[in-house]
Amino acid sequence: MNPTRIPLTVKTLLCTFSLGSFAVVGQVTVLGKQVYDMTGSELHLGLLGLAEFLPIALLAPFAGATADRFDRRVVFGLALSGEVATSTLLWLYVRSEPTSVLPIFLIVLAFGSCRAFASPAGRALPIDLSPPEVVARVVALKSVGFQIGLITGPVAFGFAFVADPALPYLLSAIALSAAVSIVVAVPSSKVRRLTTNGARQAVADALHGLRFIRRSPILFGAMGLDLFAVLFGGAVALLPAIAEDRLGVGAVGLGWLRAAVGIGAGLVAITLSIRPLRRKLGHTLLLVVAVFGLATIGLGLTRSFAVAFLAIVVLAGADAVSMFIRLTLVPLATPEDMRGRVLAVENVFIGASNELGAAESGLTAAVMGLVGAVVFGGAATLVVVALWWRWFPDLRDMDTFDEIRAETRTETRRGGTPP
Repeated sequence: MNPTRIPLTVKTLLCTFSLGSFAVVGQVTVLGKQVYDMTGSELHLGLLGLAEFLPIALLAPFAGATADRFDRRVVFGLALSGEVATSTLLWLYVRSEPTSVLPIFLIVLAFGSCRAFASPAGRALPIDLSPPEVVARVVALKSVGFQIGLITGPVAFGFAFVADPALPYLLSAIALSAAVSIVVAVPSSKVRRLTTNGARQAVADALHGLRFIRRSPILFGAMGLDLFAVLFGGAVALLPAIAEDRLGVGAVGLGWLRAAVGIGAGLVAITLSIRPLRRKLGHTLLLVVAVFGLATIGLGLTRSFAVAFLAIVVLAGADAVSMFIRLTLVPLATPEDMRGRVLAVENVFIGASNELGAAESGLTAAVMGLVGAVVFGGAATLVVVALWWRWFPDLRDMDTFDEIRAETRTETRRGGTPP
């Protein structure tokens, strides 16, 4: 196998990320619209994000250890199958013309539980099957695939919602079923696996992953930056309210606003897949997070659909650069037999930033109003960038991925990673 070429198996596997983002982001978009239509409450939008996050946070230690102990392809496939089942349940419930949001929240909890196991196994699998020389390109292509779904999902699901409020959930189940069929067809990876067993040992293994992250200023700083910046800048969760109350557009307009996230991120992902970032990675990371905060403030202040659309494209593009750096950095800085645990912890950080960010935005909007919540979040993101610039000099001064890869190999040879 040519070490400078991405294997065909990996390219095929990356299609699951397009299908997954198409299904999940589209479904989340219409769920927010449905819950807001049923309750008229920004607080319920925040609670919906909390319901998505809680299972990820609670199950992450076990999900990461599971991904390191068992065949990651099998774990990924089973978790995706669970997502198919929960989307089907949503389809059946919404067909009954519901009046209570409680069953929706319970099904979302189950969906989040499946995502908790799918994410670390699914993210590690393409890296496991790729030569180290192409990892950055694999991450970029995975991001392109994800953004394709991120663009098409909200628009398609918005039109489907207008046609029939239950139809988007059936569409989600079909797309996720296609992803399962791809995972079944690819081979298993041959990386080292944990040989420990038992519930107590699973907790101990997860704690090893946490300690590994805490000992790495770059890993800890990058994950913490994502956590707090997106936690405060989680205005996308309020898009159903922004679309309805500030911009005066319906489900289709909301779909296009959610698609703007994918358009901005997709343009960046395509660019990075052709010309990946190579130097001054730390400075770039902090700069784009600052741009994310400024664009969030602009989104909060405007009443123009065009300006809001553009602001979302910019903040999504900035976030995509941040994600590219972090998603490439984490696997390169982590030994292969620890990737499941470390990626599971990172998944908690991502979930906390996205879903807890949604909860924070909903709660803040209930107290400060819609505009105040969005502007506050953007301003708080700028404060976080300033603090991280001072507190994490190793992250700020990080130059290339090759430095990270070399340090990881040195630590592994010295036996510096936990068992």
